[in-house]
Amino acid sequence: MRVLSIIAMKGGVGKSISSINMSYQLAAGHNKRVLLIDNDKQGNASKHFNRHSYDSNGTAELMTERRVNMRSLIQHTDYDNLDIITANMNLLSANLQVMLDQVRPQQTRFAKAFEQIRDDYDYVIIDNAPDINISTINALVASDDVLVPVIIDDYSIEGLAELKEQIDNTKEDLNENLNFLGCFVTHFDRANDTDGIEYIKSLGYPVLDTVIHKTPKVKESTFAREPLMTYSKRCKASADYKALVEEYLMLQCPNRTLQDRGIARWGNLI
Repeated sequence: MRVLSIIAMKGGVGKSISSINMSYQLAAGHNKRVLLIDNDKQGNASKHFNRHSYDSNGTAELMTERRVNMRSLIQHTDYDNLDIITANMNLLSANLQVMLDQVRPQQTRFAKAFEQIRDDYDYVIIDNAPDINISTINALVASDDVLVPVIIDDYSIEGLAELKEQIDNTKEDLNENLNFLGCFVTHFDRANDTDGIEYIKSLGYPVLDTVIHKTPKVKESTFAREPLMTYSKRCKASADYKALVEEYLMLQCPNRTLQDRGIARWGNLI
């Protein structure tokens, strides 16, 4: 079982959309058993799969219950091979409760709970809040990989230094196996954003080759409560998310190149 955290310090960069569509593509396109964990009190990923409830158990209980039964928190989605643990505003008070708990270790609760399901899933994808709090630290401690969605503007890039420092500190202190795979650009506009990608690279951050093109279909899919691949199979962003998953899988097999997998630089996978 491999655990991927998708995290950014800025809202509106496509964090939840990316978590949703990568989870769906791994399940539907690659026949992987996938668990999506909504680790954001706003519950956008939960809402997208029509599993959001203000009184259901989910990530908050994962954080607070001493002997949590992971399988009791998991809900099936409407899609084969894809399950979810939901979040709601209870996660806010759960984070406060954990911070006040001086008896149990605070940062390893996800990691311990994940041991219960290690043989049940191929991938766990964690959709994290745009913040560094105790539940996002738990996610990093439990993760193998981190991907950071960014848009090309100064505000999005500004938070990268703080986030990278937190990832590095977690790797040094709590999870030596944590891999920062890099950033990937969303809301991409070829005419205006290419230089921005080079600027991010010049700051020393790795940037994936795949980008997610800007398209109104992304917003429409949130109202339809569908992954992009089922809502609009032919839209540019659907192809991009397919390519993003391919590149993520390739990064786990570094001897293979993007050309080996037929991925064009701008994510044009047909």
